[in-house]
Amino acid sequence: MDPFALPPLAALLDAAHGALVGLSTLVDPLAGASAAALAVALVTLLVRALLIPVGVSQARAEQTRSRLAPQLRELQRRYKKDTERLQKETLALYRAEKASPFAGLLPVLAQAPVIGILYTLFLRTEIAGHPNELLAHDLFGAPLGTSLVSAVFGGTASPETGIVFGALLAVIVAAAYITRRVLRPPFEKGGDSPMTSPAMLRVASAMHYATAVFAVFVPLAAAIYLAVTVVWTLVQRVVLRRRFPLSTPSGSGRAA
Repeated sequence: MDPFALPPLAALLDAAHGALVGLSTLVDPLAGASAAALAVALVTLLVRALLIPVGVSQARAEQTRSRLAPQLRELQRRYKKDTERLQKETLALYRAEKASPFAGLLPVLAQAPVIGILYTLFLRTEIAGHPNELLAHDLFGAPLGTSLVSAVFGGTASPETGIVFGALLAVIVAAAYITRRVLRPPFEKGGDSPMTSPAMLRVASAMHYATAVFAVFVPLAAAIYLAVTVVWTLVQRVVLRRRFPLSTPSGSGRAA
């Protein structure tokens, strides 16, 4: 079943289409054929600006987790053989501090509907029974409705598509690399926390690059959103890390 066949979601998609077309028309004198791509970037900036309070909450939660790290390690040492008790005591500790261990997921969850709508907008040839005008737009010759995977395996890949996706992927990977190197929380050497084990650190490191993998499967318009949002996230986290610095345990270090 197509969820966007339901009247409320169909109306939402039609409204989003109209708004994006209108914004593209507004910026057309500046961007020309790439007006829709610029409109997507502007929508991304607007969404991220609205989510600044969520980012501040996330930074505060990260600072709280850093401050609570010694107590969390003690709970892990004490209840490492009793997983249920460990979870209960950990949640109780966070409740006492009026913090949430899941605050870091809020920005991702808040943006999921926007990415879903963008993904859908640039896949459908028709929106609410009328032609999808957005599919006629491109970015430097690369169609906004084409994904890198579909272009390559569908035999429609062009040099322009490869160059544009290559540039966006480079931006996403560079932002992930800087985030991993600069913003990794400090940890205590010799700690017995599973969160600082070599295996967990490798998983966390790999997760930074998951957005780049995701970007090759979505339409170019959604990839633009992802590239703009990861750069915004990096800059915002650097600024907020200075405002809400993390505790540095004695003898801490950073893994390469």
